[in-house]
Amino acid sequence: MSFAVVLSLVTIGVVLIRVAYVICRTGKPLKGRRRASEPASTLIVLGSGGHTAEMLNLLAVLQKDRFSPRFYIAAATDNMSLQKARSFENSLANETGDKVVETSQFMQIYRSREVGQSYITSVWTTLLALAHGLWLMIKIRPEVILCNGPGTCVPLCIIAFLFKIVGVRWSSIFYVESIARVQRLSLSGLILYKLHIADQFFVQWPQLQRRYPRAHYVGCLM
Repeated sequence: MSFAVVLSLVTIGVVLIRVAYVICRTGKPLKGRRRASEPASTLIVLGSGGHTAEMLNLLAVLQKDRFSPRFYIAAATDNMSLQKARSFENSLANETGDKVVETSQFMQIYRSREVGQSYITSVWTTLLALAHGLWLMIKIRPEVILCNGPGTCVPLCIIAFLFKIVGVRWSSIFYVESIARVQRLSLSGLILYKLHIADQFFVQWPQLQRRYPRAHYVGCLM
């Protein structure tokens, strides 16, 4: 057996071991991580069709100083979500008297596929979205990712998972399935669930938890 073949097999073995380790450690606290009381840079993925409204309702009950600075991301063709996020941050600034908006950033990402777009042309747009998502993740390097179903969260979460494998950054991914999903997970949720990408996976209906036992039932958050 040639040296190149042996080296390839060893490399593949090391990668598989690392992937297995990351999957086993996903959702568990790691030694050496910062204290829970310290703020963590947080990436918040927004989306049309009610995803943004649900996410902002979730953020309203979280400890804002624990999840800071906040980076909001929405699809490039979504004109409303970032406006709502800015209004949300402005309301926080008015309530607390802090300059919250100055510690928050608002970004857009290319969408992998538009509604009605052909699958042939979506190959190029998907590659473009992945490249753009990689650039954003390298720039932000979030410690926490919050998402609840928009398709734009999938490439970002996959990139974050790959970062864990190569040791670039260990981002804790929290996925909250939309309240509109009563019997089945959304496609985004199904991908993150099946691939063990999310550190914590939450659903808002008990029948969903029974169907997907690794999910955590948290009741209706709306």
